[in-house]
Amino acid sequence: MIFTAFVFFLCFLSVLTTMSDGNIIIGDIQHCDNEGGRVSVDIKEMKCFTCWCRKKQVVCEPEKCPEQQGCYRLLNESKDGCCRVCKGCIYEGVHHASGSEWRDPSRPCIVMSCKAGVVTESEIQCYTSCRNPQRPAAGECCPTCPGCRINGQLVTENRDVGIPEDPCLKCRCKGGRITCSKQACPVLHCPSNHITRVPGECCKQCHGSRHLIEPPKGGCLLGMQVHPAGKTFRPDHCTQCSCLNATSVCRRKACPVLECAPERQVTTPGDCCPHCPPVLESRSTCTVGGRSYEEGESWELGPCKTCVCHQGQARCAMQMCPQNNMACPTNYKMEHRPGECCPRCVESEGVCTVFGDPHYRTFDGKYYSFQGSCKYQLAADCVGRTFSIRVTNDARGTKTSSWTKTVSIKVGELKINLGQKMRVKVNGRKVTAPYRLQGKAVINKTEDSLLVDTHIGVKVLWDGSSFLEVSAPASYKGRLCGLCGNFNLVARDDFTTRRGRIVMDAEKFGTSWRVGGKKACTRPEEDLSRQMQCQHQASHKSNESIERCGALKSVFSACHKTLSFMYYLQSCILDMCECPSRRCHCESFTAYAHECKKLGVQLLDWRSSTGCPSAWSEHKGRGTGLSVSRSRPPPPRLH
Repeated sequence: MIFTAFVFFLCFLSVLTTMSDGNIIIGDIQHCDNEGGRVSVDIKEMKCFTCWCRKKQVVCEPEKCPEQQGCYRLLNESKDGCCRVCKGCIYEGVHHASGSEWRDPSRPCIVMSCKAGVVTESEIQCYTSCRNPQRPAAGECCPTCPGCRINGQLVTENRDVGIPEDPCLKCRCKGGRITCSKQACPVLHCPSNHITRVPGECCKQCHGSRHLIEPPKGGCLLGMQVHPAGKTFRPDHCTQCSCLNATSVCRRKACPVLECAPERQVTTPGDCCPHCPPVLESRSTCTVGGRSYEEGESWELGPCKTCVCHQGQARCAMQMCPQNNMACPTNYKMEHRPGECCPRCVESEGVCTVFGDPHYRTFDGKYYSFQGSCKYQLAADCVGRTFSIRVTNDARGTKTSSWTKTVSIKVGELKINLGQKMRVKVNGRKVTAPYRLQGKAVINKTEDSLLVDTHIGVKVLWDGSSFLEVSAPASYKGRLCGLCGNFNLVARDDFTTRRGRIVMDAEKFGTSWRVGGKKACTRPEEDLSRQMQCQHQASHKSNESIERCGALKSVFSACHKTLSFMYYLQSCILDMCECPSRRCHCESFTAYAHECKKLGVQLLDWRSSTGCPSAWSEHKGRGTGLSVSRSRPPPPRLH
């Protein structure tokens, strides 16, 4: 057991408090082994929390309720009693959730939608971009045209395309044919002073949300008006509604698609739809931005927009990207690649982290400590044999501790060695970053580390002291092995030895991945059972350890809501147990700061406040008496 002062300090921090909308849970932390899995916890009178196993501890979080922005008919609770939901609609005896849309097969050109207790029945307007469209198929409303282009813009089967003249028009491609249609905007249920228009969006929207008392006897509430059950009313001269079963059922027709620019569109008083004024003359060329285009000629305006010259007018089309708040599934991230119009969800890469007296976070999120002082296989492609990464751990003159000393990367015939003080060798020859080996790897400087980016997508970040991060593309999922685990998105089998056995002990697991023989070890006999030794050696350091490691709680507080600091605190205390210098706490701080940065948390200058200079600045400043230059590094040399 770790000495008493540390136990007291950890117990003081082991109270779990979760707050959301006034709900508070306070209790002792429970431990678990199924990293990343759900945990069943009996919380009395509190059923709106989900509990997970994270870093060997049970963490409970409030249920994430769906966004209800723009709903002015919020109900008190959902069926499970956790989240408030927007009022649905009853139409022809069937309940429809708010935000849903449906059609009657017998009337393919009619679309029904529900929002906050209001049903909008819209008649579709069709648009064809060809002279001889094909009649609509059975059950479909609009005719189709061959090819999947409109105004020069390619329409893919997984993405809608619209035109600037009418943002409500949507064109879709299926089976090599294009269909363009437009439906009316839904009838808004909020007061007029809460209606807003978002530039580029098809329809006006409600902003804000509110819980309102339901009208009596099946009446309907629309805006600020209450309408009796069974009555017909008009919220405007283009819309007719009826109050049926406490649901406002409104009918409106979509306006025809216009082909003139929005600034030329005219609305006559009393009309529901705008129209284009007649064209006095027809031209055969278009002039845009000082350049002329012939009739039928197309051009691109960036990756999202394409135009074509039609009777002297530039007719454009643009891809419709999903809303910015679109969430990606677990283990996916939103990425906007150069040259592509819209961001998309892509599988996240696997990231393995090593720091301090080696502490490991595997590709699948399992945390453990292993103090072996030999050479080990950290990560490798055990299926295709495309790469391997090995680390040499140095005891640094201690009896039970060790730290990463060197990193060896092998990709095909390429060998890169990273050492202390930012030393780099490529195929046995010393090089200086930035350095590029054409078509194989690039070695660059970051703010405080070296970054090796290989042509197969595997990256290694090294701070020249003890912090190491390996990232592997999603294509390597399930193909890796070593101290970083197998990257199969399951943490419980990460302790798989070289012979394929799953063990529970970190020492047995780590030792199985030793390479290079006994000559690669800095201690003749490994003895990694260190708790009793820590108790005797570190008791006189207790106050200093608590003071130094405790900075994790204060200096990094901006990150605590995003990332738990408990594992890093425990690692810090373990590192201080047999620390050969006064800065062993810095290694846990460095790892925590890197994780916070990846999660988008902005930290203050934590190095100054904790007395932890980066290994890079220490290396550059040693013996020179000069401060580290922050100017832009020279461009990489080509080889």
